[in-house]
Amino acid sequence: QVQLVESGGGLVQTGGSLRLSCSASGGTFSNYAMGWFRQAPGKEREFVAAISWTGDNTYYQDSVKGRFTISRDNAKGTVYLQMSSLKPEDTAVYYCAADWRGSGRRGKIYDYDYWGQGTQVTVSS
Repeated sequence: QVQLVESGGGLVQTGGSLRLSCSASGGTFSNYAMGWFRQAPGKEREFVAAISWTGDNTYYQDSVKGRFTISRDNAKGTVYLQMSSLKPEDTAVYYCAADWRGSGRRGKIYDYDYWGQGTQVTVSS
């Protein structure tokens, strides 16, 4: 059983930056590809980014390409999401998720086995 805890959310102005972190415990972190998803009020949860267990492969939703960067530190059991040039439409609760033996190129909710509780990101206009 893997436990995931997100942190780093907050309120930021349009054009600003935030770095989200997700710390994992209770499992072998390097066995999992990791992903970030988000859910805005009244909308379905959507894929944002994913990374393979080695960190060599990354995958992004088109709307965040060039603005967001996913990375991981297997020694620390942590995955990050660096978000830049933030827009009001990026406002959402952001969740990290773990994908057992995943490729790091999967973007469906059902591909992921464990989920964190989420962290709120609000971008003001």
